Amino acid sequence: MRIKDGFVLREVAGQGVVIATGEASRDFHGMIRLNGTGEMIWKSLADGRSEERIVEELTERFDITEEQAKTDVTAFVRQMRDNGFLVD
Repeated sequence: MRIKDGFVLREVAGQGVVIATGEASRDFHGMIRLNGTGEMIWKSLADGRSEERIVEELTERFDITEEQAKTDVTAFVRQMRDNGFLVD
């Protein structure tokens, strides 16, 4: 799984946002704001990390359980997939 071509993470006024560029901007207009966790997950997916590795990174960086990290990663990935930001 990877992030679909044309969707990029940028920092705007200190906030991580996802925007569409090129062909992707024909179908998607606007931007999505990400919190710190969302930004970390996005970057990890962009680097090709697996969901399991991202869960490990979240538990190492934040004071959360593996169960909570897995729930967060699964929900984020599902939402990204449902909105067409990921390809397998």
